[in-house]
Amino acid sequence: MGHIVGKDVYRKLGRRLDQSPARTPWTPVFRQLVEELYSPAEAELVVRLPYRPSTLERVARMLKEPETVLRPRIENLCAKGLVVDIWDGREYLYMVSPIVIGFFEFTMMRTGPDLPMARWAELFQSYMFGEKDFLEANFGSGQRVSVMRALPHEEALGEHVEILDYEKASSLIEEHTDFALGLCSCRHEKHHLGYACSTPMETCTSMGSGARFLIRNGFAKSIDKARMRDILARSRDTGLVLSTDNVREDAGFVCHCCACCCNLLRGVRETGYTGVLVTSGFEASVDAARCTGCGLCAKACPVDAIGMEKTEVSSRRLARVGTVCLGCGVCALKCPAGALTLQPRARKVWHPRDSFERIMLQSLERDTFQTFLFDNPQSRTQEFMRALVGGFLKLPPVKRALLSEKLRSRFLDALRRAAG
Repeated sequence: MGHIVGKDVYRKLGRRLDQSPARTPWTPVFRQLVEELYSPAEAELVVRLPYRPSTLERVARMLKEPETVLRPRIENLCAKGLVVDIWDGREYLYMVSPIVIGFFEFTMMRTGPDLPMARWAELFQSYMFGEKDFLEANFGSGQRVSVMRALPHEEALGEHVEILDYEKASSLIEEHTDFALGLCSCRHEKHHLGYACSTPMETCTSMGSGARFLIRNGFAKSIDKARMRDILARSRDTGLVLSTDNVREDAGFVCHCCACCCNLLRGVRETGYTGVLVTSGFEASVDAARCTGCGLCAKACPVDAIGMEKTEVSSRRLARVGTVCLGCGVCALKCPAGALTLQPRARKVWHPRDSFERIMLQSLERDTFQTFLFDNPQSRTQEFMRALVGGFLKLPPVKRALLSEKLRSRFLDALRRAAG
């Protein structure tokens, strides 16, 4: 291949993956994880790939290798979920998978008798929740831009409450024609860790280009719109939490999450990092006159945001909604008295326009933005520029200004014009 795979190739891979929008700090468990998922030759190739989505022609030019040699190697990485192939309407763009949404989901959506699923599940769980470094790096400094957002169950909305199309799972489904159904990666992970869950394993639904990627690489199967509607209705009836891309345009999936398996819900519930899953634009509200104190809403809440309290004037218990409400509406679906409804939040929740905006803001929050400006890991000059610009963007006043509501739109518009 013209390159020698060094002894420290996995350490280099760790540094490369840590520059994604979702940070992956290096730990002993992470070393074990990447050694399980990537062969030395695969790790060596991924280390050299550009940071931005790129055509095979650009990759070949940067790596100085023939397209005919690179194509089967990169396609094999796509089949394992370690690289993503994105069809832009004319050709495929290739991008190294981040950990989420990326090689965690795609790895745990795989099946096969020869795959060490239990070992992978153990390592992912240890890395994400055992060592704490992963969650701390991505949410420990108050980061607010996450990869996913909660969707409200429309049946839980109060009367006369308006809801935009991008906030409705039903509308997200109707605007697409291609759909896929695969294993829930979180539930599949927990299955191999010995958890018992009554929710069906096949609940990961994708749409549009995301569905086509999963089908093309064998991670999911094609389904029709009627099946998508049926799965949405089942999730409503069983009280699953709906979540989707943290974008307003072209959301590519709808997750159907149970509190016992979902890593996002567990992250919010157990760590206190509320940014792990961005809330919907609504929150639960209790009608005290109708509340019977049965406690079913508190049991149903996936992040333990509802408590039962005695009133001051009597011994009757009432539901009280805390500050961590996701605005999913699961509590309202379980309330037999109709005492809970979803109402608009007092403060508007901001969601990025599309995946471009989300990735740019995620990267800016997590100090990896410079890799998208200077994305050639082979260039010494660009390595210097990454260090220089990265140091500047880490300055608190600079970061606060670019992330502020005042400058954010102009900053993102300028980036979009430059990218176009």
